[in-house]
This record gives sequence, structure tokens and C-alpha cells, in this order.
Amino acid sequence: MAEELGQGGRRYRSHPGATGAASGAYGLAFIGAAVYYVGHAATFGAGIVGFIKALLWPAFVVYALMKHMGM
Repeated sequence: MAEELGQGGRRYRSHPGATGAASGAYGLAFIGAAVYYVGHAATFGAGIVGFIKALLWPAFVVYALMKHMGM
């Protein structure tokens, strides 16, 4: 975390990127998806594809939601 000077010379910490509960929820969901996909893989290649799916699953969810809503 970088410290910067704000108004009045006060120091504050800037937090780049996502922080808080959203990061934790995404992290737990990623671990769960990775365990699921890799656990159901029959071959090493399928395990690699499963790991990639675990990284990208939020994009698939958002796409399906937008398609369902007619956007």
C-alpha cells in the first residue's frame, strides 16, 4: 500500500484494486470452481481447461445474465 499526502498534509493509504468482501467472495468462489472442475477432469488437458474455466466463470455468468435480460 502506498502512502500519499492528502489535503492539509494528512497521510492516507491508497488501496489499488479490489478490496474487502468482494475479493474474498471471488477468491472462495474461484477455489470452489477450481476444485470442482479439476476434480471432475478425466485427463490432464481437461484439468487445465477446468482451471481456465474457474478463472473465467464470472464472465460467463455476466454474459448469460445480460442475454437473459435482453441486453
